[in-house]
Amino acid sequence: MNREQLTANALSYLEQLCHTIPERGVGSQGNRLATRFFAERLAAFGWQPEISRFEAIDWETLGAGLQVESRDFAVRSSPYSLGCEVQAPLVGVSSLAELEKTNIEGKIALLYGEIAKEQLMPKNFVFYNPEEHQQIISLLEKKHPQAIVCATGRNPAVAGGVYPFPLIEDGDFDIPSVYMTEEEGKRLLPYLGKMAILVSRARRIPSTGENVSGRKGKNPARRLVFTAHIDAKKGTPGAIDNATGVIVLLLLAELLQNYSGDTTLELVAFNGEDYYAVPGQMLYLRQNQGRFHEIFLNINIDGAGYLIGNSVFSPMNLSAEMEEKITKILAGFPGISLGAPWYQGDHSIFLQFGIPAMAITSQWFLENMDTQDVTHTSRDNPEIVDVRKLVEIALALQKIVLDERTWT
Repeated sequence: MNREQLTANALSYLEQLCHTIPERGVGSQGNRLATRFFAERLAAFGWQPEISRFEAIDWETLGAGLQVESRDFAVRSSPYSLGCEVQAPLVGVSSLAELEKTNIEGKIALLYGEIAKEQLMPKNFVFYNPEEHQQIISLLEKKHPQAIVCATGRNPAVAGGVYPFPLIEDGDFDIPSVYMTEEEGKRLLPYLGKMAILVSRARRIPSTGENVSGRKGKNPARRLVFTAHIDAKKGTPGAIDNATGVIVLLLLAELLQNYSGDTTLELVAFNGEDYYAVPGQMLYLRQNQGRFHEIFLNINIDGAGYLIGNSVFSPMNLSAEMEEKITKILAGFPGISLGAPWYQGDHSIFLQFGIPAMAITSQWFLENMDTQDVTHTSRDNPEIVDVRKLVEIALALQKIVLDERTWT
């Protein structure tokens, strides 16, 4: 398989995942089309697809509005929030200390300032959940406001490049909420204590999603696991985040279609990295309980293929010998560099089990993770992707797999 054909295939996959399929939010029809497409391509290359289904919720909104004293304020329904139609006094809360002492029962609570500086982790998100976030969520649930309005700025490291970001994005949190820009929040502050009318035409839709994986190899007790999440945030084509990671898996499936080595190769399209409940990842954890010792390395692709800069391979907890061997192989690929560790991806799941991991992304994305305004927005589209970089990544991974000295 030559680079020209691989490049053409990568372009076709990018078109399919970002244009033909309208969206890939977990629970959506587009998400199911994406996982079906991935399974079909695996099968075409001789991998036996394994499909693992889970329950999820899809979500939609027809918009939201806030009015105080006949003045309108621009708000958006918080993703996965319940809808509402509420008339109640508006009360402001700018810190955890204020939340502890302020009576918000039966009112519309405006969260702004320090308390709204970063996206709150979903209440049942087990991988990372700061104590302060847990306290905020717990207090909100105990104090029973009728609804919540959140005035937010930017939080690229957690919420992506979107502005404003939804402070609350959690289908397990049942107090209706909306969000607005910091500027709109400042306009709203003079109306604290006034009667406000909030309408959010949002609803949750029971649905399902699925992980798709494929395996090749003779020894199931010695596994090399490649991962990329196939889902995307609502409202974005999800090109860099993370159609490109899925494309690398498909290119690798094609390059290794005749693999028959001892090590078991596992290609996993996780479903849920950009979804509040990470259901696909949680299902994988349950399915592999007591078996993580079989995995000697995870290679996770997320954010690869940005048109500016090199691709970056970031090794984490690899033995010095394995890292040296991989470094020598990568020296033959001029568009790939070694990068610093980063943990905002599915490879962190494996690291928590003591499994060495290597995360693959774009150098530009790694360097601008805390300031970028691309991911989780409409700007994350195929125009910012150089698929030749995805081909180079796949060829490098093929060489790593087929060079048995890497693992011995």
